[in-house]
Amino acid sequence: MIDIHQHLIYGVDDGAPDLQASLDMARLSADEGVTHIVCTPHANDEHSYNVPLIEQRFAELKERLQGLVELSLGCDFHLTADNVHDAVTNPLRFSIGGKGYLLIEFPWQVIPRSMNDAISRLQAAGYTLIVTHPERYPAVLRQPHLLGEWMRNGCLVQVTSGSLYGRFGKAQEAFANELLERNWVHFLATDAHHPIWRPPHLKSGYEYVAKRRGEETAIRLCETNPRAAVKGAPWPEQPEAEGLLENVPLQFADRAATQRSKSGRSGRGNADEGSDGGTKTGFWSRLFGK
Repeated sequence: MIDIHQHLIYGVDDGAPDLQASLDMARLSADEGVTHIVCTPHANDEHSYNVPLIEQRFAELKERLQGLVELSLGCDFHLTADNVHDAVTNPLRFSIGGKGYLLIEFPWQVIPRSMNDAISRLQAAGYTLIVTHPERYPAVLRQPHLLGEWMRNGCLVQVTSGSLYGRFGKAQEAFANELLERNWVHFLATDAHHPIWRPPHLKSGYEYVAKRRGEETAIRLCETNPRAAVKGAPWPEQPEAEGLLENVPLQFADRAATQRSKSGRSGRGNADEGSDGGTKTGFWSRLFGK
């Protein structure tokens, strides 16, 4: 498996606080079957993307972890005006391995319409954009149509593994499962920050998806699509994103209410187990021309 979103580099943001924490996170990932980690330091108003320090510690971790797990350098890129200007001025700087795929993060509470202009500018500069954990933004939970707009404009979607089975709350769980059911998820990742309180548990997400949507889907979200992002490769064919072009409203609010009423139960329950869903010649093939 490949984890494309992990705050592994120590002392550069709110992720791993020290070298030992970084090493512990990497070993936990390897023990779960992860062979490649994308290190994604924040670039936001609170944590500046300190290139010399990040590159120095990234190189240190690559050397120490050689033979255990491979590493790439990316960024948890917040859509601030300064960041967007920097990314457009220095094409592909913040993308995974400098190869074009960029993890983008939105404001949590209010998402202004100007974000659409930021998306367009980054795409025009050559980035393929991956929206990180949309199920966890309060603003998106209130206005889920925003995610459909971003996807129709060419953005991909990364869901946090733990969201699928309730680690971030029932609404987040319901939204993540609705996206999974509709084939609106392209990557599972951990967004791990610490070996204990925010550990890198990707295996649980893989097994959850495999049980409910089939092994093929789990492989696509945890191996095939992440490998394309790491290599900067053309986007692979994907199942049809159900209801996306038709702008069918997401129904996760009803799902969340049902989950809250079932004490001791979570998840999708009667999901279409063993089905990847849809055809592989649909929206994403048309959008990316593959």
